[in-house]
Amino acid sequence: MKYTLALVLFALIVATVQAASLGTNAERMARGLPPRSPSKLYNPSARAVANKPKPSSKPPGGSCSTGPVQCCDKVTNAEDPVAKLLLGLLGIILGPDVAVGLECSPISIIGIGGGNCDTHTVCCENNNVGGLISIGCIPIFL
Repeated sequence: MKYTLALVLFALIVATVQAASLGTNAERMARGLPPRSPSKLYNPSARAVANKPKPSSKPPGGSCSTGPVQCCDKVTNAEDPVAKLLLGLLGIILGPDVAVGLECSPISIIGIGGGNCDTHTVCCENNNVGGLISIGCIPIFL
């Protein structure tokens, strides 16, 4: 009698454990059950989130990798009528979403050459058009 009771309890425990095991989503779907919801495998601590580096809109040291920081009177796209006219006169063909700066002059962070800009401070990819127009400009904050 003792062995029968122990065997029945053991079988009941095994059956309960097997019924409780959820299996993979493929096994569940093969049995006609819906898939389980995803479980979150990674839970970052508050410290890990706080130590995450934050992006900066400033180039390091207040300079551009393509040349000096520029101060432009106007920053627009290549489809602007004035920019389109100047680009056409210079024989430059650009896509419509390329940012261009008009009437740009280099500024210095140290203070040589003015050092401040009252309009648009930008970093441009191509400043070789004589200051009239600069191509591929990205606004920066000093």
